[in-house]
Amino acid sequence: MNFANEEERLATIVNFNCVIGNLFLCIAKLIAGFMANSAAMISDAIHSASDVFGTLVVMAGVKISNRGADEDHPYGHDRMECVSAIIVAAILAAVGLGIGYSGVQKIFFNNGEVLEAPGTMALYAAIVSIVVKEAMYHYTINAANKLNSSAMRAAAWDHRSDALSSIGALLGIYGARCGYPILDPIASLVICVMIFHAAFEVFHDAMSKMVDQSADDETNLRIAHLVTHVPGVEHLDSCSTRLFASKIYVDMEISVKDDMTLWEAHNISEVVHAAIEANFPQVKHCMVHINPSSEKDHEQMVEIPDELKPENYRKLECSNLKHEREK
Repeated sequence: MNFANEEERLATIVNFNCVIGNLFLCIAKLIAGFMANSAAMISDAIHSASDVFGTLVVMAGVKISNRGADEDHPYGHDRMECVSAIIVAAILAAVGLGIGYSGVQKIFFNNGEVLEAPGTMALYAAIVSIVVKEAMYHYTINAANKLNSSAMRAAAWDHRSDALSSIGALLGIYGARCGYPILDPIASLVICVMIFHAAFEVFHDAMSKMVDQSADDETNLRIAHLVTHVPGVEHLDSCSTRLFASKIYVDMEISVKDDMTLWEAHNISEVVHAAIEANFPQVKHCMVHINPSSEKDHEQMVEIPDELKPENYRKLECSNLKHEREK
């Protein structure tokens, strides 16, 4: 298989291993749930099955997001990572709703049917699931932190939510075996709440990166500190950052001495640009605007030439477009 870069290769390997692990875990929990007559364990198995589909979505999102820029997407495809994370959040919410509905049915609408205590096998399956899914969480979150990937982080929290749901299943199964079988479907409701919480966290993180949220305060301060130490920079006038999926875009204005040549000022901006991208690998693009240090108000409006004023330029634009069509 061909990979665009080392990051894509690592993400694919981690996700593929988790898909295999989830498949085996799902089958084992289904068998244990039916044989031990445990609603909580069957619910947990369904959650593991959703993890398989969720991880495949993440794999696709990572693959597409690593495509380079093209004519239709000059800024690349990075945000597809966020799209895949939102899809995973929707899958989690749907699974949580189904599990919660099943628990409510068994508690309030069982038509007088006596709830049986689940067998010992369900207890052992829940313990194995907790250990395996927590291991998957740490395995995936380490890769997510290394790659700064929101999609991988969503997959990791998907695994963690499964581990938490298995804890709920374990408590429900144990309580049911102690003479309170109603605790088994109650555990399904607890699982539902945990899954909804995980879905909200994943959705919130992805949406933050879709709406150009600023980078964290520490990153902003570090960038500002770096820029002020670049030789020739008199003052950092403004610095704005925005998250673009797992990457950061930086827009800033700096002041330099008035008597500098265009070439000297340009060279300073290039040094600032290079220093930021070298010290902050997550920065994908940095735009540096130069201001003269004597300028009091960098936001002041300048006078637009008459031919570029809207009422005049529209006529020129229409004339040019007509000329182009006639060629």
